[in-house]
Amino acid sequence: MKILVTGGAGFIGSNIVDVLIEKKHKVVVIDNLSTGKKENINRGEKFYKADIADKKTIDKIFAKEKPQIVIHNAAQIDVRKSVEDPAYDANVNIIGSINVLKACVNNKTKKIIFASSGGTIYGECGKKAPDEKALANPISPYGIAKFCVENYIKFFHLVYGLKYTILRYGNVYGPRQDPFGEAGVVAIFSKRMLSNEPVTVFGDGKQMRDYVFVGDVVNANVKSLLKGDNQIINIGTKKTISVLDLIKIMSKITGCSKKPNMKPKRDGELFKNFLDFGKAVKVLGWKPEVDINEGIAKTIEYFKKN
Repeated sequence: MKILVTGGAGFIGSNIVDVLIEKKHKVVVIDNLSTGKKENINRGEKFYKADIADKKTIDKIFAKEKPQIVIHNAAQIDVRKSVEDPAYDANVNIIGSINVLKACVNNKTKKIIFASSGGTIYGECGKKAPDEKALANPISPYGIAKFCVENYIKFFHLVYGLKYTILRYGNVYGPRQDPFGEAGVVAIFSKRMLSNEPVTVFGDGKQMRDYVFVGDVVNANVKSLLKGDNQIINIGTKKTISVLDLIKIMSKITGCSKKPNMKPKRDGELFKNFLDFGKAVKVLGWKPEVDINEGIAKTIEYFKKN
């Protein structure tokens, strides 16, 4: 199939692109390289440096390429930045997504696979991991924007017949994650620990997250090409690990014994989040295959080499 990947030079997108090309699909990538990297561009893809917020350019690319399926990963991904500048976040994540959706409809794209955020949409989680029927309760502009786009996608399906699969990711980590950004604690910690430098922890370090390996996320996207039509599906592990326990695992692998720098909690951050992936098993035939210890080891090994 001909598949267009927005954000295809980024962390998750480029990993998806590599597998799609391995599977002999024709791949077109749109990325403005604000957080994506040139070195992530696969020689087998057709690449356009463009911003999804630029409607005219997006329209031209779609009219020329006419993709059968779109995997929409391009986004402003920093929760803290969304808190500081909600209008910027909305322009990229909402208006940019509407531009992509309109281009899909105008060029007869059959389906869109959307990278949503189970890590923010459900808000604070209690003892039970939320499934897709749980009430959405985002507390950051980033989470609000992701939930808003989900509803726009439903609108475009109802009015124009555009098929979709919405994948609500947990905290994705793995090779190619940006160690210099604000988002992506595993990558940030990996870089600092490999340099034998202390990491910075915001809050008491007891915050719990559902970390899902990027290879498992790629697998969910590949399965969604042919399954999961018009479904919202959680992609996580149903397990949590605290920031402090994450540091313990990473310290053993890197040999870094520096104590973390503790700083006050930041606005818009959750204390606990994890996801029930039962629907992914039933609908996609997907389940997480890489546990946290294996995934962390693979990630640190990548940063050693790069």
